[in-house]
Amino acid sequence: MTSNPGSKEKSWLPAYIALGIAWGCSFIFIKQGLHFLTPFGVAFGRCALGAITLLVIVRIRGQHLPREKSTWFKLWIVALLLNVFPGVLFAYAEVRVTSILAGIINAATPLTTLIVILLLFRDEKPKRYQLVGLLFGAVGVATVLGVWRGLGHNSLIGVFALLAAVTCYGFSFPFTRKYVLPLGLRPDVMATTQITVASITLLPFFLYNGISHDQFKPIPVLSMLALGAIGTGIAYIWNFQIITAAGSSIASTVTYITPLVAVIVGVIFLGEGITWNEPIGAILVVLGAAISQGRLTRRK
Repeated sequence: MTSNPGSKEKSWLPAYIALGIAWGCSFIFIKQGLHFLTPFGVAFGRCALGAITLLVIVRIRGQHLPREKSTWFKLWIVALLLNVFPGVLFAYAEVRVTSILAGIINAATPLTTLIVILLLFRDEKPKRYQLVGLLFGAVGVATVLGVWRGLGHNSLIGVFALLAAVTCYGFSFPFTRKYVLPLGLRPDVMATTQITVASITLLPFFLYNGISHDQFKPIPVLSMLALGAIGTGIAYIWNFQIITAAGSSIASTVTYITPLVAVIVGVIFLGEGITWNEPIGAILVVLGAAISQGRLTRRK
């Protein structure tokens, strides 16, 4: 019996679309959550809700979290770089900048990852297409920010927080590849442990200063539920499904569509303004990321 060649694509395409939408909407959810939470509260809330969701899924699947202290410590480092610091920094930045800008700058993550790899592994000579990609990405970020007019209406400290957040992402991926992946953990177990320790780490900060206003309106509360349960919980499961069905190369391209989603929802639902340089810069950032990953070079 011959298999339908389109069946494999159909198996991961719905998850791919859902993941792009979920991660693209996360920036508007952060913006809404800030109506009643502080940046610490948003970061803790999304991690706590995501951890609860993943713990339930892992429990249903009959899986167990790791017991070795060294494994928990390594995953705690990953949690700091992927969840704790960026979670606070993105929320802090969105107090001062639009969700659109946050979504676009987030697309520079592959570029910061490449920079970190080239700096940490100096025995690896950078390839020409990687340098070209970095150049396109740098020009794209500068275009998004409108550097010719001194960042325009953007807050300098807000922009710095966004760049610091994606830099944390850049450090997390090579660290995970070198120290965590060799442990051979199941992806869902690894993600659950990571989000759980992130929640524990953020809990004291939430208790100290997590709620800004005692007004729990439906839309902000529902936004936080979606950000945590879906964007920080179920989204990991979708990501693993795509990796299993289509490979990690295809899965990583979802970061190219999240800026588009962020721009659309920011304009429609928040009424955020957008200037000509932001979409042009976003295209350059995504193009630079694609070039730096070798996606536009002809394979031999």
